[in-house]
Amino acid sequence: MKEAVVDRPKRKVWTYEDYLRLEDDKRYEVINGRLEEMPAPTTQHQRILREIHTFMWEFVRKAGKGEVFFSPVDVILSDTVVVQPDLLFVSKERLPIVKDRIFGPPDLVVEIVSPTSYVRDRYEKFSLYEKYGVKEYWLVYPEYRAIEVWCLKDGKYVLHTVADGSGEVTSCVLKGLKVKVEEVLK
Repeated sequence: MKEAVVDRPKRKVWTYEDYLRLEDDKRYEVINGRLEEMPAPTTQHQRILREIHTFMWEFVRKAGKGEVFFSPVDVILSDTVVVQPDLLFVSKERLPIVKDRIFGPPDLVVEIVSPTSYVRDRYEKFSLYEKYGVKEYWLVYPEYRAIEVWCLKDGKYVLHTVADGSGEVTSCVLKGLKVKVEEVLK
């Protein structure tokens, strides 16, 4: 027998305030009001993050363009969307969004995709970053030794550059930044 719609328990919609009240040491994101636990990253993930961060931070620091942060740091996009991108860049002009957390969309976000995060990173976060105006989104696929760089054009992401196995990707936000896939996906 099917239960009536009105008899079903209402699903909790998680907010930023609910998220702040969590009392355990686990990592979470709030995706459209849904609390998502995030497993600890692997050592391979951390190595890739270190390499990309090094390239990006050196470029940004020398040019005085803003700040680069790596996970875990909360990015609050709305009351029901709190994410922890693997890496993010905030331009000098937009540094007022940086407090003890990031309150608003970064200029550039990098996600290192694992088999367990594929749907969340490639589809859910892709849509959220596009919706909230993140100008550039990098998807890094260690399993395929590939990097995609998506740039926001007229409110939609357009594939800017891709490197698969070898070659380099470039940034549309950080003009002049080039990252060779074989140097970060060893």
